[in-house]
Amino acid sequence: MTARILVVDDIPANVKLLEARLSAEYFDVLTADGGAKALAICNNEQVDIVLLDIMMPDMDGFEVCERLKANPTTAHIPVVMVTALDQPADRVRGLKAGADDFLTKPVNDLQLISRVKSLVRLKTMSDELRFRAETAKTIGVGDPIGDSGAVEKPGRVLLVDGRASSQERIIKALKPVAEVFALAEPGNALFEAAENDYEMVIVNSNFDNFDPLRLCSQLRSLERTRFLPLLLVTEQGDDAMVVRALDLGVNDYIVRPLDPNELVARTLTQIKRKRFNDRLRENLNHTMELAVIDGLTGLNNRRYLDNHLKILFNRAAARGRPLSVCITDIDRFKQVNDTHGHDAGDEVLREFATRLRSTVRGADLACRYGGEEFVVVMPDTSVDLAASVAERLRSIIEDRPFVLRSGRELHITASLGIATNTVAVETPEQLLRQADRALYEAKNTGRNRVVASAA
Repeated sequence: MTARILVVDDIPANVKLLEARLSAEYFDVLTADGGAKALAICNNEQVDIVLLDIMMPDMDGFEVCERLKANPTTAHIPVVMVTALDQPADRVRGLKAGADDFLTKPVNDLQLISRVKSLVRLKTMSDELRFRAETAKTIGVGDPIGDSGAVEKPGRVLLVDGRASSQERIIKALKPVAEVFALAEPGNALFEAAENDYEMVIVNSNFDNFDPLRLCSQLRSLERTRFLPLLLVTEQGDDAMVVRALDLGVNDYIVRPLDPNELVARTLTQIKRKRFNDRLRENLNHTMELAVIDGLTGLNNRRYLDNHLKILFNRAAARGRPLSVCITDIDRFKQVNDTHGHDAGDEVLREFATRLRSTVRGADLACRYGGEEFVVVMPDTSVDLAASVAERLRSIIEDRPFVLRSGRELHITASLGIATNTVAVETPEQLLRQADRALYEAKNTGRNRVVASAA
């Protein structure tokens, strides 16, 4: 794993020490001796993580962190504050400024490298989602993703804690910001987390006969909980557990005795990050859907047809099974647009798609081919059966008028051409061309009819 790390400290010896430790792990290291220079580097260079000193003369670390998080260009760069300050109030202030973690001087090498690697993994995942969202927005099929910086409603937190007194303290501390469901039995936690809509899991390491890291590992391994933020509660000085936890993918940790304000700040950070990444994933899924779905009719579009028809064609050829294609075209559709307007034409297309869906079978693939043309791909379907399906569709289109929102009724018909894979048909493109020729014949011989390709 490699990444570009920016070390910010006004004391050259501290910079050299961190630079040497990180370079030994093959990280690319940049340095800055003050806040203003650090902000400029983050604005103009690719930076994956900032290791930030707090006590600096020109601009303290809190202000640098706040400025980084307020700038959309740099808001998603993880910040780790490296400081001699070790009071809970300082950690809370840093977390509220947007810091992801604290390392106390002198820095423990194992914790430093483990925390950096953990944050690099998280940033890589988040960056990939953001880049895809930005690409989708650029080509006009994605929605903008905002990051309000606030948690608008209480989060849902699963607490796995073996002691009732500890559960009570954590529930009380988080009451203003989260609904907490507590479990004392870790064996039930994996099922509970997978079956319910939690936004974070807190695992306390206070069990006598259970390794809390085993639960963390299971949560990371299960598909439904893989991206669920994990916060580990550990004993002061248990560096070995912290290092192993970060290597397993635990997002954050907090040491006992718990400071309620720090617990709240860390919890809000994780919930906010999860909600942001969830919005990115939803946007990506929506974008992928838009890429293969026709926005007007809700049917699959030609892009999807071109890709999926190849799969169905090759599968049919390998299994020696029939595959039929039907291309249908709305008769005299131009007259609908010219006489009643394009809005009326859109209504007809939507209703046509609805009737098409009601006709095709579950295994069939219905697509809008373009304009007023539609395609139905029918696996395991002979030409005679395909003709029967096509005739049923033709009849459904003709028998009942299309009623516009204005109340006007339009009598619509359709022409349909069918082709089936044979020895002579060697490619899906050839199959479509044969169906198109059959459609052309249907149009030229009177419309409102089904014609099967002779070849």
